[in-house]
Amino acid sequence: MVSINRVLPVPKRAANTRPLVVRITHWVNAFAMICMILSGWRIYNASPLFPFIFPPWATLGGWLAGALAWHFAAMWLLVANGLVYVAYGFLSGYFRRTLLPLTRVQLWQDFSAALALRLEHRAGAYNAVQRLLYIAVLLLGATAVLSGLAIWKPVQFAPLTALLGGYDTARLVHFLAMAGIAGFIIIHLALVVLVPRTLLSMITGRPGHQHATEVRL
Repeated sequence: MVSINRVLPVPKRAANTRPLVVRITHWVNAFAMICMILSGWRIYNASPLFPFIFPPWATLGGWLAGALAWHFAAMWLLVANGLVYVAYGFLSGYFRRTLLPLTRVQLWQDFSAALALRLEHRAGAYNAVQRLLYIAVLLLGATAVLSGLAIWKPVQFAPLTALLGGYDTARLVHFLAMAGIAGFIIIHLALVVLVPRTLLSMITGRPGHQHATEVRL
């Protein structure tokens, strides 16, 4: 397996790959999501769904009441920040430009290329696999919020709780949504390690190398 660099033209929009709103909401979301996951693990430990618990050092809040306080505080931050991000994404056309189109043919081609370590990475553009992951995590985020409301206020949101199959099923849905988001974060961080310039673009708004695209063969 040989790794080479090939210089390819970069679209003009790659000159500023991450708008300011996207960068701000990304980092606020990262902080809020980490707080919610770690405090959620502490809440889970108080009444486990499965025969395991999370180690105390990996949780936030210290005790159940403290974890609940962290969880709800981070929830409001996450929801407010998410509404800003989603509104901007739709109204500005950012979602349309970055996440679409997404077809089965594109997905299969890029997934096959990724398995063969031949997937092209171009600053300012997502491949089909990345588009699918980002769409999936947006849906998981919405699922986590809705199922969280169902188990937080099961009486006030009785129709939502019933739609999710009842309180116990809503807890399971909430946990699985969290697990999916945690899995996305792990994959996301792994890709950042493999392609460090993506981190720079999320800070400065510009790609680390504006005139070159790396292709692994």
